[in-house]
Amino acid sequence: MTAHDQGLELNVHGEPLELCCIDPVTGFYRNGYCLTGDHDVGSHVVCARVTKEFLEFSKSRGNDLTRAIPEYGFTGLKDGDRWCLCGSRWLEAYHAGVAPPIFLKSTHQRMLEFVSLDTLRHLALEDA
Repeated sequence: MTAHDQGLELNVHGEPLELCCIDPVTGFYRNGYCLTGDHDVGSHVVCARVTKEFLEFSKSRGNDLTRAIPEYGFTGLKDGDRWCLCGSRWLEAYHAGVAPPIFLKSTHQRMLEFVSLDTLRHLALEDA
């Protein structure tokens, strides 16, 4: 049983963390949730709907999320896909004006270590 199954993982509202995406399967642990842990150096905690602009930005920073990596079952992302992003990369994109919109209910509370809830609400896709 995982911490999520026990209801211990919370979103930015302090409520149980909701699923981000299973097609493609996202999350550091590839279970569809933006969970994090000691081995997740990048803190993949923000559930976003990636945009073409963000994908181009990420590629320009050395992380081409559109490139398929078959050995990991990763087909690459396209505009509109949901994905658990690193908190620091999302914040970097925010400052550059290309941060993708997010799903607050599926964004881990650790994202609040990077940015305020008010900032996140500006790009939320559901009722904040």
